[in-house]
Amino acid sequence: MPNWEYLTRTEEFERLGSDTFHLITPGAVTLFSCDAEVIHQVTTRRDAFAKDTTQYGLLAMFGQNVLVTDGAVWKMHRKTTSASFNEKNAAHTFAEAIYQTRGLMAMYFGDNESASGSTGTINTIEEDTRSWALNIIGYVGFGLRLFWPGQKLPEDLDPRIAKYGSFEPPPGYTMSFGQSLAVLLERLVALLAIPWPLLKILPFHFAKEAWSAKENYLKYMDEFLKAKVDDVKTGVKEAEGMDIMGQLVRSSYARKATKDCAKLDDSEIIGNAFIMTVAGHETTANTLHFTLAELAINPAAQRALQQDIDSLFKGSDPSTWNYEQLVNPMLASYIGACVNETLRLMPPVTQMPKVVSRDSEQVLRIKDTQHVLPAGLMISLVVLSAQRNPRSWPTKPSERTGAPTDLDDFLPERWYRATKSQENQEQASEEDEGGDEGGYQGSNTSASLYRPVRGSYIPFSDGPRSCLGRRIAMVEMIAALAVIFQQYSVELAVDNWANDQEVEKMTDEERRRLYAKAQERARATIGKATSIITLKLNDGEHVPVRFVRRGCERFVGDLELS
Repeated sequence: MPNWEYLTRTEEFERLGSDTFHLITPGAVTLFSCDAEVIHQVTTRRDAFAKDTTQYGLLAMFGQNVLVTDGAVWKMHRKTTSASFNEKNAAHTFAEAIYQTRGLMAMYFGDNESASGSTGTINTIEEDTRSWALNIIGYVGFGLRLFWPGQKLPEDLDPRIAKYGSFEPPPGYTMSFGQSLAVLLERLVALLAIPWPLLKILPFHFAKEAWSAKENYLKYMDEFLKAKVDDVKTGVKEAEGMDIMGQLVRSSYARKATKDCAKLDDSEIIGNAFIMTVAGHETTANTLHFTLAELAINPAAQRALQQDIDSLFKGSDPSTWNYEQLVNPMLASYIGACVNETLRLMPPVTQMPKVVSRDSEQVLRIKDTQHVLPAGLMISLVVLSAQRNPRSWPTKPSERTGAPTDLDDFLPERWYRATKSQENQEQASEEDEGGDEGGYQGSNTSASLYRPVRGSYIPFSDGPRSCLGRRIAMVEMIAALAVIFQQYSVELAVDNWANDQEVEKMTDEERRRLYAKAQERARATIGKATSIITLKLNDGEHVPVRFVRRGCERFVGDLELS
């Protein structure tokens, strides 16, 4: 059953009566688990339970990178790439996320705002959050400033940035850089699944588009690489801001390789820049999209979010927000709780492939029993089920559905529940096999919020191979939510049942019943999400919404909606 973990949540584990089972097929034997203890052992014992890189090999299409390698080669990639993911660059990303979110909202309200203070119905929220993430990736990955339609390029903009940030392709290209990157990511499955020589000659629009995007992207990458190498060789000072590709070039060209610290070659620099673009684009975009949809479905959560935003920022201009002063309070507030809850319910990666060391069998402890696993056994850590497992999470009956647990409900306030024991989740990092290979070393959640049992909350994985960009991703999303909900609210569109004039004449009770229909439809739509590389809505599915200025709400203001 494709997408079984999202469709069934924890039902298959409950049916089998175990949080860990083997699936035996003619081709392979695979261990599946949503047990926090098992997941913790597997993710932290890197040498015993390696990443199954065979399932990621296609993502090396532009060069070897930190995602598709293992062993000593992975260690070299990890150390080199992790240097870019520090608090200084997180602060730069915070500022860029604020800038791009304000650009997004200006686009929505620039030509569409009605007299009621609303944007009108938006059916493109998923596409727009992808554009938002893409614009930030342009800055984070390549040091470029990408713009929204209607935005004017500043007159004092660096000519190189103006060239690549323009909506029009420069001479010698058929797509702008932003277009090539957007189409490349949109057509990634085709690029991964179809041999490129065949892709070039197929008479289909998607194939021609994918081929063109790939050709333009690689041409841009070669040009970027040469320019950044020239900067290093001529001693051009590193620009202020974040530029992962530029920093990879500097780390490889500005120093000599040693026995303990090898250098990336050109294809590996391009490969790592590509994989960080892929990893940082859809994952962040989809999480922001689902968070906005859930907040529109759950008005009470939205009001709580706005109260915390008002308390934290007191109406101040977002351009004045100070990262060092605000990032931890934001992560500890309802802003952080909303992002955590979306990542719990809708993790970008629903299953995480691992494999028992091919050199020797390994022992796995399950409920005080030692189990010997044969060398080469495939393992799938079922992230989505683990994050809804009632044996790992405090729970109570659902007030919305009457279900035995509320773990399928969007409840950011669960992150304020008391933590029973800190033993598991605060184990020292030295327990993780392999030592410090670089990257952010903190917890996936704020120390002030609920701390899940280690292994039960792994949207960014865990252990030595946890996501390099998790701090950056959290910073982007909390910045976006703060900017949006400081001035605006989001409501589900009700066009299918009533127009604006009819809504205006309704009583409060009639509006409640009307909004309940929109909530039911939105929940059903989110239930159709599928995991194709990442978990998202596919096949044209979308949740229609409206953004409204605060104080102009029709549904999420004073109405007590379920």
